[in-house]
Amino acid sequence: MTTSTRGTGKAPAVLVLEDGRIFRGRAYGAVGETFGEAVFSTGMTGYQETLTDPSYDRQIVVATAPQIGNTGWNDEDDESSRIWVSGYVVRDPARVPSNWRSRRSLDDELVAQGVVGISGIDTRALTRHLRERGSMRSGIFSGEAIAHDAELVERVQAQPHMKGASLYEEVATKEAYVVPAVGQKRFTVAAIDLGIKGMTPQRMAERGIEVHVLPATATVEDVYAVSPDGVFFSNGPGDPATADGPVALMTAVLERKTPLFGICFGNQILGRALGFGTYKLKYGHRGINQPVQDRTTGKVEVTAHNHGFAVDAPLDKVSETRFGRAEVSHVCLNDDVVEGLQLLDQPAFSVQYHPEAAAGPHDAAYLFDRFTSLMSTVSMEGQRA
Repeated sequence: MTTSTRGTGKAPAVLVLEDGRIFRGRAYGAVGETFGEAVFSTGMTGYQETLTDPSYDRQIVVATAPQIGNTGWNDEDDESSRIWVSGYVVRDPARVPSNWRSRRSLDDELVAQGVVGISGIDTRALTRHLRERGSMRSGIFSGEAIAHDAELVERVQAQPHMKGASLYEEVATKEAYVVPAVGQKRFTVAAIDLGIKGMTPQRMAERGIEVHVLPATATVEDVYAVSPDGVFFSNGPGDPATADGPVALMTAVLERKTPLFGICFGNQILGRALGFGTYKLKYGHRGINQPVQDRTTGKVEVTAHNHGFAVDAPLDKVSETRFGRAEVSHVCLNDDVVEGLQLLDQPAFSVQYHPEAAAGPHDAAYLFDRFTSLMSTVSMEGQRA
């Protein structure tokens, strides 16, 4: 929920956490009030891609990098049609953007899209607080929206929790669309939009894949109407425990043994389809500097993350599922969180992070090649049969 008016960025502002902690600063972006789950992102760059990532729906994002806004805002790097964060928290906003692609300042874009933010607070102290206490409900209030502290805390505490929130349909496309293959078309993929970022189908298109992006409400008939060589399930916001529809759809795809690839929310959907549980992380993984090991190769990758939930699957053994054997293929080296799954008896795999890597790094780009190889292998086996 956000209400806002155009402001000068000089009005007083407060960030209020549900446990009663209050940080005082100045308005940044629109002036007004907004509510969301307070989370921190450790990326040093790429704030435009972060702000326009639909996975951040209903979250107030804290930038751990001390200065934000240096490169302004351009017209090329948006990952969706709008800013999805509920609010933005920065320490030291750049006074003047400097980049050859910049068209306007970050502050101006936040104002234009009605995004309420706050600047000038100790984001290091705030990040330490969230690491110790966990992500929590919060609110930003500026200008005339500021009231007595006790009243603001009470209003924050009245907001819904992220656990149990069903948000993927809120951010997904309502109409199907096609991203054509770049160069010669090799494959057709049906991509289920649960909050997809624009760079994801582009990465597939670069590999000769024609991508049919379908709404989150797509049926199995919708998927196979495009005669897909593979099916992709995207990232997205909210609690995967609420995503019964996508789980049922993925189950139907797995039953047909169509090559399948999922990322982030799609990884959690695969976990549920295989019979594993999901759970909420204390403060999650968000940023572009998270170390993950690909256990199939032993290689360590620096990866882009944005997730507050994870799959509960055993790290130390191969599991038997209704679709054959499954194993954890990737693991986070910071905390041993499951970062990838793969089936050993049919062509399906997923990762918990973002291999499209906008705005970097590109260590995980090979996963799109792995998906392409799966489709190629299944296609050749079908021709031999």
